[in-house]
Amino acid sequence: MNWKHSWLIVLMVFAVAAASAQNPRKHIRKGNNAFEEGNFADAEVDYRKAVSANPEYYKGKFNLGDAMYEQKNMEESGKIFSELAESSEKPEVKSEALYNLGNTFMAQKKYKEAMQAFKKSLLLNPKDQDAKYNYEYARKKMIEQQKQQKNKDKNKDKKDKNKDKNKDQNKDKQKQDKDKKNQDKDKQDKKQDQKNKQDQQKKDQQNKDQKDQKGDQQKQQQQQNQPQQMSKKDAQRMLNALKNDEKKTLQKLQKKKAKTAKAKKSDIDW
Repeated sequence: MNWKHSWLIVLMVFAVAAASAQNPRKHIRKGNNAFEEGNFADAEVDYRKAVSANPEYYKGKFNLGDAMYEQKNMEESGKIFSELAESSEKPEVKSEALYNLGNTFMAQKKYKEAMQAFKKSLLLNPKDQDAKYNYEYARKKMIEQQKQQKNKDKNKDKKDKNKDKNKDQNKDKQKQDKDKKNQDKDKQDKKQDQKNKQDQQKKDQQNKDQKDQKGDQQKQQQQQNQPQQMSKKDAQRMLNALKNDEKKTLQKLQKKKAKTAKAKKSDIDW
């Protein structure tokens, strides 16, 4: 990509000029020397002095724009060339200013704006081969940029979709984990409830057994403390036994009495 510098193109020195006109040329010559040596900051200072001495002298502004370009200050350089293209009445100056303005856009990767600047420059100077080359180069870079941006957007959309997909998957996994956790908790709670129920039943049974055992002990103790009651059947049996004994005893007494009566002798003398 080519660059135009006014002092390399046209530098006319007038033999006779007013003192006010000699000062800007002096600063421009000094600035040009610094520019050639690569001291662009020093060149900027001298070019600004030239512009301050004569704001209408386009070479001071043109070279100041060059110095700003070399210092990578594209915004300031572009502003200077844009103002120069609008203010100058000379077609060749306007064309060169637009050409350099296109280069500042190229440096900023503003290829569409660069194409417009090179196109305007070509309208003023159709034979400028550098402007034609830079126009095509800017167009090619713009197409590449658009493709890159398209791929970037595509990749971004894909990345966003994958991000959303991963996000949904994470949500699903979180939901599954939460459901599983709730299920495990429900199982644990049911298991614990069942254990508590079994423990309570066991405890209730133990209390019942203890109560029954205590009741049996109390009943047994009461039975031991109370006199034994004879059943009606037992009483009848005992009564029958007593009657039988009494009958036997009476029979024995009768037999004994009969023996006594038999053994006794009568005292009467028949």
